[in-house]
Amino acid sequence: MNDPMNETPNEAGSELLAGQPVRIVERDGVRYTLLGTAHVSQASVQAVEHAIGSGQFDAVAVELDPQRLQALTNPNALAQLDLVEVIRKGRVALFAANLALAAYQRRLAEQLGIEPGAELKRAVTLANEHNLPVHLIDRDVGLTFRRASQQLGFFGKLKLVAGLGAGLFSSEDVGEDEIEKLKQGDMLESSFGEFANESPALYEAIIGERDRYMATRLRQEHNSEQRNVLAVVGAGHLAGLARYLESDTEAPGPLREQLESVPKKRNIPWITLTILAVVLAGIGIGFWRGGLDMGTQMLATWAMYTGGLAGLGALLAASHPLSILTAIVVAPFKPFRLSIPTGAFSALVETRLRKPTYQDFLQLRDDAQTVKGWYRNRVTRIVLTFVLTNLGSMLGLWLTGFIVYGKLAG
Repeated sequence: MNDPMNETPNEAGSELLAGQPVRIVERDGVRYTLLGTAHVSQASVQAVEHAIGSGQFDAVAVELDPQRLQALTNPNALAQLDLVEVIRKGRVALFAANLALAAYQRRLAEQLGIEPGAELKRAVTLANEHNLPVHLIDRDVGLTFRRASQQLGFFGKLKLVAGLGAGLFSSEDVGEDEIEKLKQGDMLESSFGEFANESPALYEAIIGERDRYMATRLRQEHNSEQRNVLAVVGAGHLAGLARYLESDTEAPGPLREQLESVPKKRNIPWITLTILAVVLAGIGIGFWRGGLDMGTQMLATWAMYTGGLAGLGALLAASHPLSILTAIVVAPFKPFRLSIPTGAFSALVETRLRKPTYQDFLQLRDDAQTVKGWYRNRVTRIVLTFVLTNLGSMLGLWLTGFIVYGKLAG
């Protein structure tokens, strides 16, 4: 990819935004001034101020979605979150990813003295002050994460989670090389670490698709009264956004729907089903060969390892005793609820018994940066309960499968 920070500003923007990467695209009677910014640069904030203050633009578009704008402008937004709904709808993994992103941004803010995305926030504030229409053109982070995750295999997802976790708990300063990449790239790309560059599927979802999505949104927001539009986007999106804005011929409405869709895949857990088949067959053969004693022994082995390790996971999360008991009781019934993870049950109980306080939500971004904070904060401890219970349940399933297979083979 070309270095967007070396783009030569177009003639119309050279004086107003001297030194900043700018591309100007004219299409359908609209003049789009694409301002490439660095999300951790005070110079980018000043460029936004100069551009909007010039009075040359009829509208302002920014690389934000409603959720990210709310996070930038309303520090207490997380306090309005319904954790029960998050768990019931299976969005705990997405919530954890958002925590990782927030922790990464906080580290950058503390190290560099500027809030990541400050130029985007400033663009919205100034546009409102000048009574200019504001268009949020970026795709929802949740959609981007789900579309990217869907393209990854089992081990790819594990690597992604490991990368997010490493960034989440790291207390080290962000390296100079990473900061330079961030100035030329994208916040989401940087938060996913090196894995974003190693995985074509992930890179396409967080960069390539979003370039096209933002170009589509700009075309969709076409208005006869808005002839000069300023689009403030990360420098890493500048070249791709300009290319799609110039050349895309598909109708913006259907194209947007396509880029927002998350195709339902028949995610058949073949590994889990295989192990379950081995275990259930082993238990059945145990009753057939050894009678009631051997069959009961295999059932006890199944309950002991799946329930025991799920309970151990909840214990390691410092969960409430009833949450631990829930994990122990629910885990052995995995064959009857393949699509519902054990951790969902223990996390729901944890939420009911230790309901997070308003202060927990206020402290969430700070507490999410340290292991100690994760255990102190009730919100993050619920996430730990979910994750570690599921991990224990999965280990129990696999271990039981090996034990039963060994007995059958012997």
